[in-house]
Amino acid sequence: MRYYKRFWLFKWSLLFCVMLFDQISGQIRYSIPEELQLGAFVGNIADDLGLDLKELKARSFRIVPGHKKQYLDVNLNNGNLFIKEKIDRENLCGPSTTCVLSLETVTENPFGLHDVEVEILDVNDNAPTFPKNQFRLEISEAAAPGTRYPLESAHDPDVGTNSLQLYQLLTNDNFDLNVEKRNGTEDTPVLVLKRALDRETVSHHRLRLIAKDAGVPGRSGTAQIIISVQDANDNMPVFASPIYNVNVLENITKGTLVIKLNATDLDDGSNGEIIYSFASHTTLRVRELFSLDSKTGEIRIKRNLSYEENNLFEINVQAMDNGASAVPAYCRVLVHVVDINDNAPEVTVSTLFSPVPEDSVPGTIVALISATDKDSGKYGQVECKVTENLPFQLDSSSKKYLTLRTEQALDRENVSRYEVTVLCSDSGSPPLSSKKIVLVKVSDINDNAPCFTQPLYTAYVMENNVIGASIFSVSAFDPDLNQNSRLNYSIQLTQVQGESVFNYVHIQSEKGTIFSQRSFDYEKLKNFRMQVQVTDSGVPSLSSTVTVEMVILDQNDNAPVIVHPLPEYGSTVTETVSRFAEPGYLVAKVSATDGDSGQNARLSYEILQTTSPGLFTISPDTGEIWTIRSIMSQDGTKQRLVIGAKDNGSPTLSATLTIILSLTDGDSEILSDASSLSEDPGSFNDVSLYLVISLGITSSIFFVVLIILAIHVHKNRSRFGTHVDYLDTCCCFEDLYSLNGIQKASRNLEIAPNYVEVFGGDPLSQSFRYDTCSTSGHRSSTCKKDVTSGNDELLRNSNVRNSGNSEVRCF
Repeated sequence: MRYYKRFWLFKWSLLFCVMLFDQISGQIRYSIPEELQLGAFVGNIADDLGLDLKELKARSFRIVPGHKKQYLDVNLNNGNLFIKEKIDRENLCGPSTTCVLSLETVTENPFGLHDVEVEILDVNDNAPTFPKNQFRLEISEAAAPGTRYPLESAHDPDVGTNSLQLYQLLTNDNFDLNVEKRNGTEDTPVLVLKRALDRETVSHHRLRLIAKDAGVPGRSGTAQIIISVQDANDNMPVFASPIYNVNVLENITKGTLVIKLNATDLDDGSNGEIIYSFASHTTLRVRELFSLDSKTGEIRIKRNLSYEENNLFEINVQAMDNGASAVPAYCRVLVHVVDINDNAPEVTVSTLFSPVPEDSVPGTIVALISATDKDSGKYGQVECKVTENLPFQLDSSSKKYLTLRTEQALDRENVSRYEVTVLCSDSGSPPLSSKKIVLVKVSDINDNAPCFTQPLYTAYVMENNVIGASIFSVSAFDPDLNQNSRLNYSIQLTQVQGESVFNYVHIQSEKGTIFSQRSFDYEKLKNFRMQVQVTDSGVPSLSSTVTVEMVILDQNDNAPVIVHPLPEYGSTVTETVSRFAEPGYLVAKVSATDGDSGQNARLSYEILQTTSPGLFTISPDTGEIWTIRSIMSQDGTKQRLVIGAKDNGSPTLSATLTIILSLTDGDSEILSDASSLSEDPGSFNDVSLYLVISLGITSSIFFVVLIILAIHVHKNRSRFGTHVDYLDTCCCFEDLYSLNGIQKASRNLEIAPNYVEVFGGDPLSQSFRYDTCSTSGHRSSTCKKDVTSGNDELLRNSNVRNSGNSEVRCF
């Protein structure tokens, strides 16, 4: 009980005592006893490394996992290193005098790697034990004093003073106990006969053998030695050597002979017949791997060996003859397994820093890679490389790890992930190799501005559109990811016809759809431009702009408007026509306008109704009304024409005008513009009076010139003859052009080269050309018509009323 209390006092003193540690070149060393409870304190690693407790989590402080069980862990809240798994030094390190757990800790931002060693101190938690509780010996009574009887050794898995230190034999008159060094290291108890035995006096002897260690408290184990006194077989087998060393390759095949043992016995007969067997404390693993022939002493391979699992096997062999009172002899066979290159390198990614930002500078650490080979010597030397042409390189400057680093700048938009193949090969012949694929993801940064799909957008919108309807859509793309590619569209503030562009359109910020804010009118607004901006949601955000031109398309929403002649009453116009008008005579010209454009403003004219069908026709392009035939006496004095002007839109829109034509006789001139006749005379002012007087004087001068011209023509005709044939008349009309040009009277009449032109003063006045022309031979004719009985020749033409109140006569 006293030893027990002293043991636990010592154990708890070790538990709560801060062991010696040192820090050399970034290495920390702790010493702790084995068998500590879970959660037991080892040391404050944060203080020992000089780290602030706040940095532990921020810098992802952790222990790098290894191939073996992780016995220790770190509390990130207080920086304490504590026991995570219970530690049994004997299982962990076996008979080794030193037992050290090697750890590596990693910190990030910046990267740091520290070595930590934890020495496991032995605790006397194992008592020495013998392979069996009883040893049975048969000793011949003929045995001479001083005969030595080796016994099987006790075993204590502890080390140092806690291991087996001494053997003790309780007092006995016939035997003493000696201890021999086996192999120079292991103590073997040897029972020594002090004096000859007398079987007849005592046939059995019971001895108590004690094995003790020097731990505190001390522990011990006992075994009983039962000795049967036999008759004399006074020679025991003898091995040629107490220890045999054998080397075998680890790829040795099953059934291969390892060694053939040969023990000799000088006795004859059954006392000299030797039987070989495994000693009782030979391990089960040895019995599984090796076989021993009891007669020949041959040791052979039963199963495949592995240098990496165990490179040394100790086989304890016992040789005993068949004689009475046989005494066994023992030897040890040490089988050394020779390594061959049968293991490929093992590649492990210890730490992976993924994803890697695409703006990482070259040399950024991506992963820590461990490459080991279970083979020994040159077979365990490993070289690694990156197999493909990738922007990564391996740095082998660290003794324990290969560092995978970036070699050049990364671009996620080109490559978002890399499969980096690390190939490791040993130095065997042929070499063995292993591959490890390291998946490195590249994280996005906002390094790309949005881009529109077109450099310029043109949108076509029909006028009279519905307010609030979608009229166009722009589209942009951003090769970045997540919020860096989340786009927002907006219209930049500009002016359209003095108003904000937002009064015309607005845009849906998420999709880029443009909606109208008003109904457009082509006649007021043909087109306008605006700037659309797209911005991503990155930090900082990037943007780009594009021009969108909105083109308003015309719709046939304006009917033609007749602008000439202007109606006097409602939609009716009154004109006068002489009954003597020839075919092709220009009666009137109708002009209309249309507020639309293109085909919607292309106008055509037609006669919808007429009093005398076949008397008048109209040019569909110019609106000019002509006579088709001569006016006959049966034609009514009032001719009603309904003129229609229609556009070329869809649907077609039109306007109508009613013209009342009055057919007049004689030389009197009747103004066709009834509106001018209906004016109140009192409304004329002085300017109008001056204009009337000026026109009267101009007309008188013009009449005199025409009379002189007529007399001159009459004289010439008297010279060449006076025969007048109506059919030879060549009074011709020219086409009436646009407002200031010459309008063609008829497409069927031939125009003479000599003519006199008379134009009205108003752009809408109608111009005529009348000619005197010569016929074949010496006959000449003038434009004339026989009005009465053929005695008088009267050259006359109809009057044309112009909007400027000027009159033109053609003779």
